[in-house]
Amino acid sequence: MMNCELLATCSALGYLEGDTYHKEPDCLESVKDLIRYLRHEDETRDVRQQLGAAQILQSDLLPILTQHRQDKPLFDAVIRLMVNLTQPALLCFGNVPKDPNVRHHFLQVLTYLQAYKEAFASEKAFGVLSETLYELLQLGWEDRQEEDNLLIERILLLVRNILHVPADLEQEKRIDDDASIHDRLLWAIHLSGMDDLLLFLSSSSAEQQWSLHVLEIVSLMFRDQNPEQLARTGQGRLAQERSTDVAELEVLRQREVAEKRTRALQRSNRHSRFGGSYVVQGLKSIGERDVIFHKGLHSLRNYSSDLGKQPRRVPKRRQAARELSVHRRSALNVRLFLRDFCSEFLENCYNPLMGAVKDHLLREKAQQHDETYYMWALAFFMAFNRAASFRPGFVSETLSVRAFHFVEQNLTTYYEMMLTDRKEAASWARRMHLALKAYQELLATVNEMDICPEEAVRESSRIIKNNIFYMMEYRELFLALFRKFDERYHPRSFLCDLVETTHLFLKMLERFCRSRGNLMVQNKRKKRKKKKKIQDQGVASGNVSRSPGELEAMWPALEEQLLQCAQEPELSVDSIVPFDAASEIPVEEQRVEAMVRLQDCLLADRAPQALALLRSAREVWPEGNVFGSPDISPGEEMQLLKRILSAPLPRQQEPMEGDAEDEEEEEEEDEELQVVQVSEKEFNFLDYLKRFACPAVVRAYVLLLRSYRQNGAHTNHCIAKMLHRLAHDLGMEALLFQLSLFCLFNRLLSDPAAGAYKELVTFAKYVLGKFFALAAVNPKAFVELLFWKNTVVVREMTQGYGSLDTGHRAAAWSPEEEAQLQDLYLAHKDVEGQDVVETILEHLKPASRTRKQVIHHLVRMGLAGSVKDFQRKGTQIVLWTADQELELQRLFEEFQASDDVLGHIMKNITAKRSRARIVDKLLALGLVSERRQLYKKRRKKLAPPRVSDGDESPKDSWQDDPEEEESEEDEEKEEDLEEEPVQGSSVFSAENLGQSLRQEGLSAPLLWLQSCLIRAADDREEDGCSQAIPLVPLTEENEEAMENGQFQHLLRKLGIRPPSSGQETFWRIPAKLSPTQLRRVAASLNQQDEGEREEEPELHPGVPGEQSPSEEHRARALRALLSARKKKAGLVSPEVTSEEEITGEKERKIMPKKRELLDSDDEEEDEGRGQAPELGTPVIHKKKRFQIEDDDDD
Repeated sequence: MMNCELLATCSALGYLEGDTYHKEPDCLESVKDLIRYLRHEDETRDVRQQLGAAQILQSDLLPILTQHRQDKPLFDAVIRLMVNLTQPALLCFGNVPKDPNVRHHFLQVLTYLQAYKEAFASEKAFGVLSETLYELLQLGWEDRQEEDNLLIERILLLVRNILHVPADLEQEKRIDDDASIHDRLLWAIHLSGMDDLLLFLSSSSAEQQWSLHVLEIVSLMFRDQNPEQLARTGQGRLAQERSTDVAELEVLRQREVAEKRTRALQRSNRHSRFGGSYVVQGLKSIGERDVIFHKGLHSLRNYSSDLGKQPRRVPKRRQAARELSVHRRSALNVRLFLRDFCSEFLENCYNPLMGAVKDHLLREKAQQHDETYYMWALAFFMAFNRAASFRPGFVSETLSVRAFHFVEQNLTTYYEMMLTDRKEAASWARRMHLALKAYQELLATVNEMDICPEEAVRESSRIIKNNIFYMMEYRELFLALFRKFDERYHPRSFLCDLVETTHLFLKMLERFCRSRGNLMVQNKRKKRKKKKKIQDQGVASGNVSRSPGELEAMWPALEEQLLQCAQEPELSVDSIVPFDAASEIPVEEQRVEAMVRLQDCLLADRAPQALALLRSAREVWPEGNVFGSPDISPGEEMQLLKRILSAPLPRQQEPMEGDAEDEEEEEEEDEELQVVQVSEKEFNFLDYLKRFACPAVVRAYVLLLRSYRQNGAHTNHCIAKMLHRLAHDLGMEALLFQLSLFCLFNRLLSDPAAGAYKELVTFAKYVLGKFFALAAVNPKAFVELLFWKNTVVVREMTQGYGSLDTGHRAAAWSPEEEAQLQDLYLAHKDVEGQDVVETILEHLKPASRTRKQVIHHLVRMGLAGSVKDFQRKGTQIVLWTADQELELQRLFEEFQASDDVLGHIMKNITAKRSRARIVDKLLALGLVSERRQLYKKRRKKLAPPRVSDGDESPKDSWQDDPEEEESEEDEEKEEDLEEEPVQGSSVFSAENLGQSLRQEGLSAPLLWLQSCLIRAADDREEDGCSQAIPLVPLTEENEEAMENGQFQHLLRKLGIRPPSSGQETFWRIPAKLSPTQLRRVAASLNQQDEGEREEEPELHPGVPGEQSPSEEHRARALRALLSARKKKAGLVSPEVTSEEEITGEKERKIMPKKRELLDSDDEEEDEGRGQAPELGTPVIHKKKRFQIEDDDDD
């Protein structure tokens, strides 16, 4: 029943007298009231239902629209109201309701929408809309008001809403070639000229803001059409179509004749009550007796044990997905209009419209899921172009590698969302089907280009295929779709398209490989890095454990070699790195591994390497004098090496190959880090085809083959071709030895119309013949019919069971070994302070069993309940307790002001944890905001005294208020960029700043800056083009320098651009600086270096102390590198370079080589940190070294 207020408002609109509608004086206010009522309706959409039941749109709104178009305010309000009333039911309710009561309201609203659609199927209503839209589009952009743009958008939305209403197939009951309501609506659009306006909006560059609305309307116009059939409309029936129809009729006739023959055989001459009873021998009933059959013999063929049983109900969540899209053939005049529309759209509108829509999608100007209309248009119009008259230029906008990438990315996204968002899995599956259709049409178009007579088109096709087949993502796409195919969400049409697309891709790939000979493709492999396991007193790989007597016997000869090496001055430690920089274990925790390496060198009689490794480790880990004190004597060094040789050190244990138990346990317990490695390899088509030889792919093909009667001839051919590839080309016929497939073969061979499926029949006979040939040799093949098989089982079936065993499996436990294991476990399981498994391994034969094998066998024997009972010590500390968090917070507050916060926390914390765990917890608790706050603070050297009482040093003059510095930074940014960096005053001020920075201890960052400038100049000369180059500090010292205000001031003086606010992170060398200017700036830094060496003795006449050898060695190496680069650039004369080389050689002869010290974060401060550097040598702080390894695939 209608609400009273709503009824009064509807009555105040007006009345219809004959064909004339008389509006009331307050008609406009009544329309606005209806809009207001709709805005405040409840969840059941009661206002919408009442207006639909009263037929307000048919009896009032449409007459007002057609007869009172001159009243512009009323016309605009009526359009607003109609857009709201015709809103799709899915948008009103959010989705299809599952509650029965709400679903009833949903269906009621849908019924009213279908009535609205039928009312709009008239030329008069669309004529008014077309005229209004035409007048608005005639206005230029300078004359068009905001109200005009709103009216244009509302008219397009109204047309979209009317076309979006689904058809009621049960009520219409239209057959093909009959005009449905949707056809009548399309014909009204055509007669009113709305289609011409849509073409104009699609092709006009000034109307690109409506591109998504137009594309959505066009997709709704063609939603029931088949592009291939539409392209052939009006051309007469081709010979191929006639032959296809004749074949279908012949199949139906054969089946009808077979049914008549069966019914004739079922008629018995005797009365049915005297047909007799029969005993079916060999077929058991419920008991032990044979089945008694009470019907005639002619019915025995159809006997089944399931006769009379109630079929098992399949739950709704497990039911197969239903087909939602229905293709029908519209009336001929409608199809001719749509064909002409498609032809004109392709010729004039497709490329500009698709380009505009793609731009909206990439710039995120569209609504969510609007890319589905883009992919539908791509698939539909490219198929129409291919079927009508193939012209690649008409679809050039979407015929590129970028289009392939866009569709592939969306397809992968939908596939991943379908697996994660289970509630909306059906919606994601439908979007996935649209993306698959677009991908299929892209491949079909590229395949059509191969046979094009134009050479340029064939070359474009070759380039596209070369890019597509090279990338691994495109090759792996179909395998992923087959493996994750789920018939609960994907309908049969999706599987059909997937099979046909895979067939096309494999055919194109095989043809491309044959034409190329050898094809190089991209290969990506995930490399797993597993946490290393340590077994105490184990045996290292390649080394045999030796007794103490043997070690004592080999020591004298080894000691003599070590003493000779210690006396050699050429012993170098520069090439020996005692730690693994790429390891996950921090450097400070790798001392044990360095000790093991040192012991291995001694056992292998490599005395020089052992001595060099000891001295190098002493520089890296000076704490505790583990590797000796810095001033150790040669005799003490020999005694230390002797103790290391005989020490029982923990070693890594390599697992045995082929041990399945070890691999499973590693996957469960070990922490893995996957790194993607990209390489190239030669493509082998058969190897790629082997990827499809898996049960998931075969099961999907068999599922589609079950509906071979409903499949098209091309679909059945694709199925047969793929199964033939697997069975014949790969020689894996046993992959198809499955009982359900054999039942399907039986149904196919007994089909009366089997002559229409000759390819399938031939293949079925081939597979059955191979099976019976194998069954004669391997009787277990009949049992294997019950299971789906992988390639390993297939090979065992054909080559013999156990033929794939490589002999690397662990040996079986003998009764004696089991008894020994049980005795050892019972004897040591209750001993505290030791690992029972490690104790058992010590008493077993060396290297006979691994830890995992012992643990698994203890569980099998029932001596232990689970593998988790034998976890190592230290692995239990995983979660932080409340007390531990409070202790961490207390320690952080206590040592917050110290130079090494993290080092003090690790020394004083009760529950020992790794550095990474403590850093992560500090970040999680919010005690620090970034990791750099936990870096070890470096003590800055004091600034030099002022030259005079009245003048300030450059550093003091720069250290202003930081807030004033930040405020002035933005104001002077543009002025600094516009200034010429190489002027006299700039260089002079840069020299002063550089001098103060060197006195502050920032010589290494200045050398790094100088090398970056020279490298940038060289690159710009080689490439011939200039672009801004970021300055990326890779070390902690350079990073601290980039945050120094005085260093930033120097960068501005040199013309280097600071990062823009909110968009950039690093300072950048501007593109406007030429190579000559860059070298001049670098030379100015070098000049001040030389000047500093001359002036420093005067400024610091009495500074004692020397620089450490490693720092001097690094400084000289950097200066030599810069001298070589400047010599190449022509900035340094050969005489100066030669003099520097001679001086360097003399100094290297005087001072022995030392390995560069590499400090970790928690390393102690150097003892000589407070001493002044050597005269003329810049202070070089110690930094980390990062070892980078490039792993290539084998």
